[in-house]
This record gives sequence, C-alpha cells and structure tokens, in this order.
Amino acid sequence: MTVMTTWRTPVAIDVRPWFADHCFDGKVVLPAVETMTLLAAEVAGNHPEIDVRVMNNVRFARFLEIPVGSSSVAALIECSQHENGSIHGKLLSRRPCKTMTRLQEHGEILFSPAGEDHNSVFGFAPEPLVDPEMTIPAEQVYRELVPFGPSYHTLQETLHLCGQEAWGRLKAPVLGVQDRARELLGSPFPLDGAFHAACVLGQRSTDFVPFPVGFDRRIILRPTQPGGSYRTKVQLLSRTRDELLFDLHIFDDQGQIFESVTGVRMRDVSGGKIKPPEWMRDKN
Repeated sequence: MTVMTTWRTPVAIDVRPWFADHCFDGKVVLPAVETMTLLAAEVAGNHPEIDVRVMNNVRFARFLEIPVGSSSVAALIECSQHENGSIHGKLLSRRPCKTMTRLQEHGEILFSPAGEDHNSVFGFAPEPLVDPEMTIPAEQVYRELVPFGPSYHTLQETLHLCGQEAWGRLKAPVLGVQDRARELLGSPFPLDGAFHAACVLGQRSTDFVPFPVGFDRRIILRPTQPGGSYRTKVQLLSRTRDELLFDLHIFDDQGQIFESVTGVRMRDVSGGKIKPPEWMRDKN
C-alpha cells in the first residue's frame, strides 16, 4: 500500500491508579488493551470515516514502562494514511541514548474505512461446554499463573480447560472513567481477561508463560460495559516451539457475540525467566 501522508501527535497518557496492578518483571507497564484504546481514540477523532471497531494487523512490539509515581507518560502517536483510505497507527516513545534520543515502537494497528462485512462473526454460536479436563478457580489463576493485581482480576469464578479450549467468565470493573474511545470500543478489561485465559491455556503445552504480541483481526460488534458479565471461549489453533496461535470470542449468557479476536499470537517475552508451574503441564 502506498502511503499518502504521515503525521505525529504528542500525547500525555494519564496514569490511572489501577495501572499499578499491571506489572511485568517488577515494572508497571501500559496494558496492550490501553494501547489499542489510545490509537483508536486518535483515529476516531480525526477520521470519522474509519471504523475503529475493526482492527487489523495488530502488533505489540515492546512494553511501555510507566515510571513509579508518574501521573502521566509522554508518548507519540504516528498515523499514516494509505491511498485506499486505511490508517496505520503506531504508539511510540522517545528513549534517551548517550548523545541523542531514539524512537521506540510499542504497538501498531491498521484501521480500515467503514463498510466491511462481518457476517462471519455474527454467525458465531458457542457450543455447550463439555466436561472439562481441568478447572482452576479464578483466585488461583491470579495467585499462581497470571500475577496481576486485583484491578485486572477480570476472570471470575472458575476457568474451565478442555483439550485445546478454555472457557471462562469475565466481569469488567466499574472504575468511573468513560470517554469517547471507551464508548466506541467498550471496556478494555474483558479482552484483557480473555488474554489471561489464553495465557493459562497455553501454559498447559509450553515451557514458557505466553504473552500476547499481536493478532490478525479484532472485530467489536457490541461494546462491553463496566459492570457487565460476559463469557469467553479461547481456542488454541496451533503451536510451535516459540509461538502459540489462538482465536477468542467474548459473548453473553445468551450467546450474543460482543467481540471476536482471531490469530492471536503469544510468545515468551521474559527470555525464559518465567516458567509455568509443574502442575500445569499437560503430561500427555
């Protein structure tokens, strides 16, 4: 695709109190779902012809660290418009070096003009849950497998694992923050919780703790709401030595689909330092 124009916008990311619960390697980092919200807000505010509820070729390059005690974090949003009307958004930050600063990329999304056909997502119908091979209480998930603080304990009740699938219940907290982007996309917490379910499912078949590094497509049909209760089905599609590939859906108790995320890629981002507990490993 030919790039017609590119621009950068400085942004000051407000550090919410609950961000402190989202840590990696002892450091507070911006959640990937917040990166998506930031980029969608920028594009929606300047390009109303773009449907920001459809995200393609999403990539999370590296964590954006949030310094302790910060009330905001300086960043840049870079947008490139292509000749077909699509917008390629990136979240960047400046990293000081010895004699200069360098730009580093944290996430990117390709947004397309409105009008795509989403019939395949509307046709999703979750099958009944069969007898699970393993059940894990949500409290144990967050104590031993996904060590985030209480604000990100989106998985509720019991996570059910059966073969290459995980089934869980999600609940978005009510935190009193709403803006235009969250009205369009819904609460970021249910998708974060679905990623947690994928992380747990992946730990059954790998020797690393998988983190999302990108996905092919996210379609939001109905925005999830703070305080809402949802369900998720996560399916492991394939695995290699270094990467796991998932599809996931978020829906309500009536089977009404809210979000679909396909081609979720998860990898080891700890350099082998974080390992699944032995009791999680599938011995088959």
